[in-house]
Amino acid sequence: MRVFCTVTGTQGHANEVLPLARALAAAGHDVLATVPEHLAPVFAGSPVAIEPVMPTIPEIMQAIFSMRDRREARGESEEIVVDNRLQMILWGGGPHITTTFERILPIAKEFAPDLVLRDGGELTGVLIAEALGIPHVSCPSGPTNVTDPEGLLPFLNERRTEVGLVAKDTPWSIYPHGRIDCVPGDFSFVRYDVPPAFAYQQPAALGGGSSLPVELAGLSGDRPLVVASVGSALPTVMGMKSQGIEPPEGMLDPTETLRAIIEGLSALDVHAVVGTAGFPLDGIEIGDNVVVMEWLPQQLLLECAQLFVTHGGYGGVREAIRQGVPMVALPQFGDHLHNAQRLAELNLGVHVTEVTPEGVAEACRQVLSDERIAAGVRTAHRQMLGLPDIDDVVAYLERVVAENAAV
Repeated sequence: MRVFCTVTGTQGHANEVLPLARALAAAGHDVLATVPEHLAPVFAGSPVAIEPVMPTIPEIMQAIFSMRDRREARGESEEIVVDNRLQMILWGGGPHITTTFERILPIAKEFAPDLVLRDGGELTGVLIAEALGIPHVSCPSGPTNVTDPEGLLPFLNERRTEVGLVAKDTPWSIYPHGRIDCVPGDFSFVRYDVPPAFAYQQPAALGGGSSLPVELAGLSGDRPLVVASVGSALPTVMGMKSQGIEPPEGMLDPTETLRAIIEGLSALDVHAVVGTAGFPLDGIEIGDNVVVMEWLPQQLLLECAQLFVTHGGYGGVREAIRQGVPMVALPQFGDHLHNAQRLAELNLGVHVTEVTPEGVAEACRQVLSDERIAAGVRTAHRQMLGLPDIDDVVAYLERVVAENAAV
């Protein structure tokens, strides 16, 4: 079997595809991943061929904003409110899909795949599969959870028309062969009506052989360990301002979010480890109980943590559930707000609406002492551990290809 992967966005999106790509390669299948150049290192050292040809986040955002110029050129004066729902629709079906399709179709034709495996928020893979007459399946993804299939359909049909494909009449045309997720159905984060997922137990870690730094391994067990991170995507998103691209609507200033996290944790009787993603800490008061690092060994830390303070990215949320760790969420953009609200609904944590040191400290106190949340996390953790393993996903994808070939 030959599998063509399409990935764009952030490292978190690549990390959603990487375990499955590795497992397919280990099972003897040929795997080629098309990725943005900055994500190529994520796949380095794995038995997966790489083509660094996919668009970057700034390129995608530039293409989305160009739609406004097109409307003005056509004399369409009606203002469109680009709220969070429309942002996610345009990420999946904006004009960048057409140019990306034209760029990667020759690569796909030469590779001659039997299956397209796509990052859930990457929709070019859908059109590639339709052009080649092969099945496509989406990987676990935050954008998948919050993209409205009905709202997406007219935009994706416009892209289909542009590249010479037949328009579809069903919103579920992006899932004709199913989708993959990493959380039990009872704890799904899907916002819109989509087909049920084949859910599997994600690996506890993406790579082996790592260990905690000495200063973290040596922290005493006399106090709870709180791990906090603002996410790897924020530097890229904030860096777009230098290119004249404004951050997503409603996004908080990451520096102020970090201030609230660090100063809030500094006021608690805990050990805290905070990942800054490279943002400056000028003027932020750091307590003696807080260790600040640019990047965290997050998965290892979650194995021994009692609380995770997160921006609400789906990758981190899944990792915390996988390790049985409750969460405090300070959402930033994209799917983060929905994830934070869903955490509260599922009794897995608290959504912080007062982004201040006091607000963070109070939310942490609540979660560390709330038996209802502790019970919710235990239930989700056990259900997560009861899911099929990654080899079952490989078998599922093999069946998808075999059934398509038999038609």
